[in-house]
Amino acid sequence: MDAGSMNTSSSLKAQSRFPLQQQFLPRTNSKENLDRFIPNRSAMDMDYARFMLTEGRKGKENPAVSSPSREAYRKQLADSLNMNRTRILAFKNKPPAPVEFMPQDHSHHHHQPKTAKPRRHIPQTSERTLDAPDLVDDFYLNLLDWGSSNVLAIALGSTVYLWDASDGSTSELVTVDDEDGPVTSVNWAPDGRHIAIGLNNSHVQLWDSASNRQLRTLKGGHRSRVGSMAWNNHILTTGGMDGQIINNDVRIRSHIVETYRGHTQEVCGLKWSASGQQLASGGNDNLIHIWDRSTALSNSATQWLHRLEDHTSAVKALAWCPFQGNLLASGGGGGDKSIKFWNTHTGACLNSIDTGSQVCSLLWNKNERELLSSHGFTQNQLTVWKYPSMVKMAELTGHTSRVLYMAQSPDGCTVATAAGDETLRFWNVFGVPEIAAKAAAKANPEPFSHLNRIR
Repeated sequence: MDAGSMNTSSSLKAQSRFPLQQQFLPRTNSKENLDRFIPNRSAMDMDYARFMLTEGRKGKENPAVSSPSREAYRKQLADSLNMNRTRILAFKNKPPAPVEFMPQDHSHHHHQPKTAKPRRHIPQTSERTLDAPDLVDDFYLNLLDWGSSNVLAIALGSTVYLWDASDGSTSELVTVDDEDGPVTSVNWAPDGRHIAIGLNNSHVQLWDSASNRQLRTLKGGHRSRVGSMAWNNHILTTGGMDGQIINNDVRIRSHIVETYRGHTQEVCGLKWSASGQQLASGGNDNLIHIWDRSTALSNSATQWLHRLEDHTSAVKALAWCPFQGNLLASGGGGGDKSIKFWNTHTGACLNSIDTGSQVCSLLWNKNERELLSSHGFTQNQLTVWKYPSMVKMAELTGHTSRVLYMAQSPDGCTVATAAGDETLRFWNVFGVPEIAAKAAAKANPEPFSHLNRIR
């Protein structure tokens, strides 16, 4: 069957799902869909036709008594001489298939051909846009995080707000004093209950979000603002404008257990690997360091495992690959504009892509081999990349200023973005996993449907 007729057949099947709707069979060729069928003499065996009309019927109308062996011999001889044909007249074209005016169940008669997996649809616009007044427009800070308990935290000026995605409720966690603020970083602990808040005065506060209570303040480690943080079980790693990286054991009074020194300017990106063995740090000195906990010495400056110097601008965007433990993605600032991929076991740069604009943040898709990047001037867009080909799957626009901060929901489907335009947007960029699709739809398809403003 040719492509055109296959398309026609599929369109008829689609239309037949809607009963009581008139259907038409298009005539695409004057030589097709004919209403008369004339025998084609050149395609007919005239001798066989004469035999079937005269002698061939005698045996069937007056069957003679014969032995089983003779009957078997007769059938084998007829097969070898092609004498079992039943059609006498031959036609050039087969008559067209009748139009079905009522839907029929073909499940028991026809096997549907296997088709290629359809390309996943990526919505081009955000599902919801919220007001975010007083959001600090600073590339080096990290003011947005989505915890494992499905609560989003965002810092607006000196205040940290929480949104519970399960019921849409909004609450204010804390407003710090003017001499301590503004808030320069927020990061949820793995339990989704405790949250660390970095401040402009070099302190870090630990809060219990369930009881809305401050637990302790970490002091004495940094000399200036704490713009980046990352948890590794009970270890909270903090990065400051002083270039220091400090591991804090939040269980003990003397919380500073390791100090990493390698950056000469502000540390603006920190990410622990899924195994908790390697830490990636990015700084305003255009450097990336890979630190290994197994080589760390307590209370001493620790030598890095790898020092990666390929970027030509500040490195804030860091993301460990969820399906390959030693693969790290990094993004460069406005003077670099590239995304690079690293083998953190060897320190080798595997690939580099010029994105054409400042790379502010990176997130991996937890369910597919895809990467999401957020950008600054000129488009302030989100870009979905297919890995490892790095083919652009989609570009999402809506923000009118650089998209500084991104956070991913616990199920990996929704991404929240905050930009210098003082808006918070939610994107269904990674879709819903097939297994969790029904459960997610029943639970809450739009977790922020009841929220109109941040405050």
